[in-house]
Amino acid sequence: MKVEEVPQDLKYFKGSVVRDVDYAVDSEGRYQMVKSDGWAPKNDALDLALEEDSDRDERSRMETKMPTDFHGHELDIGHRPAAHCENGAIATLLRYEGINLSEPMIFGLASGLFFTHLTFVKMGGMPVTSFRTFPGVLFKRITRLLGIKSRTRRFFSSKAAMRQLDRLLLEQQKPVGCVVGMYELPYMPKEYRFRFNGHNICVTGKDEERNLYSILDSNAMEKVYIQSGDLAKVRFPEGGVYPLMGLMYWIESVPEQMPDLRPLILKSIHKTCWYMVSQPKFIKYVGTNGILYLSERIRNWEKTMGRRKAKLNLAQLVRMLEEIGTGGAGFRFMYGAFLQEAAGVTGIDELNDYCRRITEIGDQWRDFAYKASRIIKRRASDQYTYSDLGDLLQIIGEQEHALFVDLDKTVKGYM
Repeated sequence: MKVEEVPQDLKYFKGSVVRDVDYAVDSEGRYQMVKSDGWAPKNDALDLALEEDSDRDERSRMETKMPTDFHGHELDIGHRPAAHCENGAIATLLRYEGINLSEPMIFGLASGLFFTHLTFVKMGGMPVTSFRTFPGVLFKRITRLLGIKSRTRRFFSSKAAMRQLDRLLLEQQKPVGCVVGMYELPYMPKEYRFRFNGHNICVTGKDEERNLYSILDSNAMEKVYIQSGDLAKVRFPEGGVYPLMGLMYWIESVPEQMPDLRPLILKSIHKTCWYMVSQPKFIKYVGTNGILYLSERIRNWEKTMGRRKAKLNLAQLVRMLEEIGTGGAGFRFMYGAFLQEAAGVTGIDELNDYCRRITEIGDQWRDFAYKASRIIKRRASDQYTYSDLGDLLQIIGEQEHALFVDLDKTVKGYM
């Protein structure tokens, strides 16, 4: 995707501090981070999901709350938007410790790129499709790789979770990453609030007089503030796929000297390739096998589920692809940006060739989302079918398999 092609279809973001961030290629072939006001295919999928929303009445009463009168203790960390919330929170924690790594470098070093289509795990009664590693894995991998001492904790009570947060912020002067549910997040547009317990934010200060916390959320374009009660609520959300139990993480100490990135980059690329293509055929839910498995299943959705349910499943897939956790195309573009940066760090110019290949694959994921949205809208002029989507997924799966096999061979030659 080129910089000028980044969509700006403002709809549900209107009047909000929340925006999308995409990685796109400029006229010189360099990746740039670009703000997006939204994309029509994603909005189409969201429209259908909202039609079927069991929380519709409750959602209609929701209000966006963005307090601004903050005068408390706040750590000195500048806000930077990011394409993916966990990467953004990790980058903030590292930056506070004097470690400046780009979002793509964090994602690449942590081997974050993956694919799963889990028919046995449901969100809203429909299978979960993910285009990245499981939540929480990135922080553990990147800190271990860099020799950073870190901690992760859960709690049985919200009071204990908030007390520990205050101790870290006020006594130890540490920013804290928190995993929260999006449904009750008060500064999020209400249309984007759903029972997804996997959003990452970084807490950087507290105004004890007004009972406010300052938040760096990479999905927001500026620093936001949240009431203590609201923060406790989103740390212990009701509903969702799994309970969070106040999940929080922070950095305790960093080594005096950072390790050489070159061998770490090569090791991480090899690990990503292994995750994507190493599974035997009978493990059909993950890696490039998972893409081909979804290609087979999607062709029969309308026949096996009926038109309405098939469209709902397709809408959820588009939301996973383009909204929830940056999605398929977004993560491919981010990995392309990582490979481009890695080529400069390692001096391995061949990585730029793989950057171009995965960028082209990301464009095809984007094309898939567009065609899926046309099936969801089903206008008379649109001729796309579920079989068309299956064909495109098969091409994507085969191309990703070939790319990661080739990339692994190249990287092994330098290890």
